[in-house]
Amino acid sequence: MNIPVDLKYTNSHEWVKDIGGGLFEVGLSDYAQSALGDIVFVNLPQPGDSLTSGAAFGDIESVKAVSDINSPVTGSVKEVNESLLDTPASINADPYGSWLIRAEGACADKLLAAAEYEKVVAEEEAAAAR
Repeated sequence: MNIPVDLKYTNSHEWVKDIGGGLFEVGLSDYAQSALGDIVFVNLPQPGDSLTSGAAFGDIESVKAVSDINSPVTGSVKEVNESLLDTPASINADPYGSWLIRAEGACADKLLAAAEYEKVVAEEEAAAAR
């Protein structure tokens, strides 16, 4: 499982990267894309839409399920990765290169460092194996 140390994570398996100037990239973790399976559709917000930390800003559909995508940022959408609308499977191929949105605002206080997120993933995998 790939969990880059330069990113922060949520308990709901989104990653966030501070790209400077009060902007953040948000995407789905490697664990999330693996658990979802083949991603076939992504529903993203529009630039200018408001974001609330912990609230859904879109959803993602795979061959297994439809899942909400939750924001780690309170603020607004500055940019949407339009290429994912045509090729949502890019998230499966490169989850950390396939950001979903760029957001302006403030990050949640309860974001997880890579080591903390690795523990969350290990607990979920152990629970699923039971």
